[in-house]
Amino acid sequence: MPAKCPKCHSTLEDDSICCADYRHTWKCASCGKLTTGFVVPYGRCYLCGGRLEVVEGYRSPDPEKTRIVEEAVQFELDMYSFYRLAKDRTSNEKLRELLEDMYLKEKEHIAELESKYHVHLDAELLDPSREAGQGLTGWLFEGIDFEDAEGHVLGVFDKAIEMERRTRDRFLARAQSLPPGPQKELYRELAAEEEDHVAMLETERAIYAGE
Repeated sequence: MPAKCPKCHSTLEDDSICCADYRHTWKCASCGKLTTGFVVPYGRCYLCGGRLEVVEGYRSPDPEKTRIVEEAVQFELDMYSFYRLAKDRTSNEKLRELLEDMYLKEKEHIAELESKYHVHLDAELLDPSREAGQGLTGWLFEGIDFEDAEGHVLGVFDKAIEMERRTRDRFLARAQSLPPGPQKELYRELAAEEEDHVAMLETERAIYAGE
């Protein structure tokens, strides 16, 4: 009998990756809160922003492929959370519209990863309450003045571009370190996606700055 995803019950192809049942358990080093899931934004506690430490791992029938999927989902969730939290802090309508668009695009990309790899992230990671995630904002937006409706815009662009470049470069480095094969190609595909995000942000920044 063909295998089925334990979450959505769809039939899995022979080369499918299913991460639906694989979860980590983390404990916050600051407040002690336990969190369980496939990934969490920035590896930080949503309550206080403290660093999370893995206290329980998971096993996978294909640990290398699952690790790549986890890495990709982690970076997409990080960027999604950055855009979502930033848009709720800005009073600049143009920037808010841009961040709204970017966070919705990141949400679509996460949905594609969920569908392809049967990750099925917890809903509160993508649509948390107003209070959730406030522990992240102190260090995440350090140096960005959200009270300055004009002056903080380029700072937000620069932060987002820096994060996207770092993710792109990480995927490229991973691809270059691997011999030809499906893992190398997966990293190359992920790097290309991030390069597209970088180019889009750089274009929007140049337009805003009048360059």
